[in-house]
Amino acid sequence: MNRKPLFITIEGGEGSGKTTMIGRLSAYFQNHSIPYLLTREPGGIEIAEKIRSVILDPSHTSMDARTEALLYAAARRQHLVEKVEPALAEGLTVICDRFIDSSLVYQGLGRGIGIEEVWNLNQFAIGSRMPDLTLLLDIDPEIGLSRIAANGEREFNRLDMESLAFHRKVREGYRLVAERDPDRIQMIDASKSPVMVEREMISVLERTVLKGF
Repeated sequence: MNRKPLFITIEGGEGSGKTTMIGRLSAYFQNHSIPYLLTREPGGIEIAEKIRSVILDPSHTSMDARTEALLYAAARRQHLVEKVEPALAEGLTVICDRFIDSSLVYQGLGRGIGIEEVWNLNQFAIGSRMPDLTLLLDIDPEIGLSRIAANGEREFNRLDMESLAFHRKVREGYRLVAERDPDRIQMIDASKSPVMVEREMISVLERTVLKGF
């Protein structure tokens, strides 16, 4: 059966286990012989990776909130036209670590710019392209940050320096955007064991975008 290529994004706060679950999702698509491309934001291509290094550099503590939002949008645009759209055109399902929802909650609510203003900025960057499905890994920020502290292999970045209050705003923001778009954004309890989170994630896939596969 010919199947429309999908654009699937994974979202969540710091320490929510996105990297682990993206690996599990990748294995699922491999095992089911579904052609796919794995990528991330900000990054995925040379220009966007360079922007990523500027955004996340721990020494860039003076970065203005709107500057940050603009940099994310610029990286997103280049990544979209250079990697995501060509892959979808080739028939590949794209699995992306973060997309527009990250900007809505991190800059819109976390930084206090406003979700609507960040949405308008990103409409210029992405046009009509939205994910077919967003898997939102929801976790208490205290648990997520404690996971990061226990993971000595994870690269420390500027967002890790933010206060617990900031990360709580991010979680609130994710829950808000999920309420606004419940068909696209499926929230998963990421405080459970990796096996349970994976099981729920696959269940969501199979009852939504992969229904009848």
